[in-house]
Amino acid sequence: MQKGIVQIELHLHNLFFSMTSKATNRPAWLLLKDGTIFKGISFGASGTTGGEICFNTGMTGYQEVFTDPSYTGQVLLMNNAYVGNYGVKDEDVESDSVKISGLICKNISDRYSRMTANDNLESYLVKNNIVAIHDVDTRALVQHIRNKGAMNCIISTELSDEAALKDALDKVPDMSGLELSSHISTKEAYTAGQADAAIRIAVLDYGVKKHILKCMVDRGAYVKVFPAKTALEELKAFEPHGYFISNGPGDPGSMDYAVKTVKDILATKKPFFGICLGHQLLARANDIPTFKMHHGHRGLNHPVLNLVTGKSEITTQNHGFGVDPEAVKNNTNVEITHVNLNDGSIEGIRMKGQPAFSVQYHPESTPGPFDSRYLFDDFVASIKADMAN
Repeated sequence: MQKGIVQIELHLHNLFFSMTSKATNRPAWLLLKDGTIFKGISFGASGTTGGEICFNTGMTGYQEVFTDPSYTGQVLLMNNAYVGNYGVKDEDVESDSVKISGLICKNISDRYSRMTANDNLESYLVKNNIVAIHDVDTRALVQHIRNKGAMNCIISTELSDEAALKDALDKVPDMSGLELSSHISTKEAYTAGQADAAIRIAVLDYGVKKHILKCMVDRGAYVKVFPAKTALEELKAFEPHGYFISNGPGDPGSMDYAVKTVKDILATKKPFFGICLGHQLLARANDIPTFKMHHGHRGLNHPVLNLVTGKSEITTQNHGFGVDPEAVKNNTNVEITHVNLNDGSIEGIRMKGQPAFSVQYHPESTPGPFDSRYLFDDFVASIKADMAN
């Protein structure tokens, strides 16, 4: 009986593995800044691409991850063994295009099981001009990054000579000190929700995800999304009842223009909510520095403790920078509300004496668990309380 079960399992594994892309054997090369090199198989667009390598521990939601603007300038390593097995769908996006610079996988499937999918992953990557490599030992690569830290890398289907790869890699800018948000922010303001809604929220777009806006609209808000470098006076012309500062890519330490705007917003004493980059900018507006993390947090399964309620949450995360924990502890204007249960890093803060708070993780959770959606309820509740005064 046991032999029969093993044979069935082996047959199913081989059947599924046969679904992975074997249409071409075009070689591709991956070179890391420390000289580590991998040879794999090309998948997606042909060419050469580079950026900071980072890994995501999630097993689902790859399309939402690929279209998250916070991944701008990064080459994404998917930790799951198979990617693409349920295809792609027009609705499963967080922005209007794929934002990653490149993709690294163990196995990428060009066939999919979901009947509602519009296309397979390879066609999707080709349409978005994304260079990808698979047939790479991703477990070994993830372990290498965890030990050595985040670093730049390059993927190429054109260059095979290590010296040529290194020359191309040397041209990739470092993420530290890189300001990206103003480049990927909306160029024109736009709105979401019903114009006659009782609550209006001004959103500063540093790389906002579509589902963040949906979470506010679903709670009865009318939101207006503004370009990254919008001044307070233009935000106030919308007559908002609250302000939201979005997620986004790049180094928060390079965004003095945004820190000034956040300080101006905080001076209004209106309800304020920041997510991810917005969390880091709230910290910087309170003279709390940020720092480059060793390899960041990215995935759908990061445990966080809410120090206010004493409850834990499983969270979706995507960040390579953090808030200085000692500076937070010594700051008299803010208090810590959430901490990461893996490494003790700061996951949430709030200001004393006014309705302003932020979290490092992503409560909109697409993909991911819904444990933290209450934060949008808290934001709306703070707006209603402020309106009642």
